Order: sequence, then structure tokens, then C-alpha cells
Amino acid sequence: MQQLVLNIKELPYSMEEELKSLRTNILLCGDDKRIIITTSCFASEGKSTVTRELARTFVEMGKNVLLVDTDIRKSVVKDLVVKGNIKYGLVHYLAGLCNIEEIVYNTQFKGLDLIPAGAFPPNPAEILAFRHLREILFDKFKDQYDYIFVDAAPLGLVTDAAIVAQECDGSILLIESGNVPRRMAQEVMTKLKNTKCPVLGVVLNKVDYHKNKYYGYGYGKYYSKRYESYYKQ
Repeated sequence: MQQLVLNIKELPYSMEEELKSLRTNILLCGDDKRIIITTSCFASEGKSTVTRELARTFVEMGKNVLLVDTDIRKSVVKDLVVKGNIKYGLVHYLAGLCNIEEIVYNTQFKGLDLIPAGAFPPNPAEILAFRHLREILFDKFKDQYDYIFVDAAPLGLVTDAAIVAQECDGSILLIESGNVPRRMAQEVMTKLKNTKCPVLGVVLNKVDYHKNKYYGYGYGKYYSKRYESYYKQ
């Protein structure tokens, strides 16, 4: 298995504690919640970063974790790779261009493996819906990993996450504090519930500590605004 070295920055103590709290809440949801998808309303809300760092907290407690990047429209994972080469990814496997063993990569974190998105197809929703991900992908790793975290595209912009959520055990909706209209958040939550995938919770991200007296995630903008226009196209 090939290895990818990811450029991961050290998090402030407060953010690490918030992630551990989120981890605890997920553990309390039950042992049957092993395949968990995260999505958001828009781009730039910090979804991919929270998903990746959350996966690392499970590794820290001795769990084997597989991180699957299903954001095949505009993945940010490839931009984090500082060493190693991504030859194949999820899209290549779904298109029948490689074997499943060729899309799994080790990372520098023992216990954390990654399936990158791979190439960007012209028909993202169609390729995700063409074959059942649980049967051809997730179930093949259920004996190898304790948890599978699925990073999906923003559900407020495209339907991809709704397609993938149907194959998962639980879902998490990430919302950027002060940047998502209430009606939009409600619409996305309705879409998520319609997939029949249990909603495990909502994460309020990028909370301004100076304006609020409660804790929250304070990540910067990891998607650029141009990605939103990409999704809309």
C-alpha cells in the first residue's frame, strides 16, 4: 500500500477539545454507527478539515479509520499531499479502471488510511449513483476498519451527499456560524433526513470566540469562494 504524507497543521488546544467532545458524542450514538458522512450547506464552511481532524481523534484512541473523499467535484485532499503520488482514487474504481486495493493509501498517521477522490468526472452525481457504495466499497472494509468517515460535497449546492448518505450509518451536518441562512440550513437538514440516514448532530463551525460566550470550532476558510461557483456550475 502506497503512503501519502499530508500537510497537517497543529490545532489550538480549544479546537482539539471540541473535536474530542464531538468524538464522544458519536461514540454514544452506538456501535452500529460506523460509516459516518459529513456534509455542509455551502463550500468554505470547513467541512473537510473537521472530518479529517475528527478521524484523527479516533485514531488517537486506538481505532483504525478509513477516510473516504467523495467530494469528486472539488476535492481539497489532493492539495494537502506533500509527499506521495495519487495515481488512482474513488472515481477510477467506480469507473472500473482499477482494483479496490489500488485506491487505498496509508498516511503518516498510524491507523488512518485514505481513499482520495481521484479524477474529476463530467457526471459526478451519476457516477456516485451508478453502483451502491455500501456493497462495492464500504462493506469490503468493515472488518478492517472500526470507522469509515465520508467527506461529501455540500448538500446545499449539489445532490451528491444525498446519494452517498443512503449508504451510510449516520450523518453530520456542519454549519458555519453567521454565514448560513436559517431557511437554507432547514432545507439541507430536510434533504439529509429524506435520505433515511440518521442525523447524528449538527456542528457549528467558525464561531467567533470574541462575540460568543460558548465554545465552537474556529477554523479558517479552507475552500475558496471560487469553489462555490464551481459547484453551482
